[in-house]
Amino acid sequence: MRGHLAGAVLLAATAIAAEASVTVIGGGLGRECYLAAEFRRETGMSLDVCTRALQQETLSRRDRAATLVNRGIIHMQARDMDRALADYDAALRIDPKLAEAHVNRGIALLYRGGADREALEALSTGLSLKPARPEVAYYTRAIVHEMLGNIRAAYEDYQAAAAAKPGWEEPIEQLKRFSVERRPVGRG
Repeated sequence: MRGHLAGAVLLAATAIAAEASVTVIGGGLGRECYLAAEFRRETGMSLDVCTRALQQETLSRRDRAATLVNRGIIHMQARDMDRALADYDAALRIDPKLAEAHVNRGIALLYRGGADREALEALSTGLSLKPARPEVAYYTRAIVHEMLGNIRAAYEDYQAAAAAKPGWEEPIEQLKRFSVERRPVGRG
């Protein structure tokens, strides 16, 4: 089951990652980096724009952290999880309460593999900080729960993902794999 789930996760990698980008206020290269992450623009050029924004622009702390998250997303789209994680960690050093940095960190840890519990913790922290798109965190956390054998928690998170974004087919499809069995509660 782990291989099947990991494959499903990798197929949805760019769609999920772009869902957790962080808006940069104003114009300039930081804004262009956000748009590149949000709309999955060409990777090489997008990485250059984000790097130039970080090196050349005077960004507020929030926008610097957001630009690091957005560059991390582009690294994830290029399947470079180590660089993505480095950007998310740098963003969290600037703003430890940036929900999307935690969520994307959890996603990258899941894709990289071997750190399921750390991914679960990052996703849960991100959810506690109220991300703009909680369905992404719930969906990814459901996958991690399922990989760890926490079937009930996985089911509940797939439900939460579907409720957070009505009409999103992916969690609905995942829920179809579950069967719910009601058992009578004994009286004692």
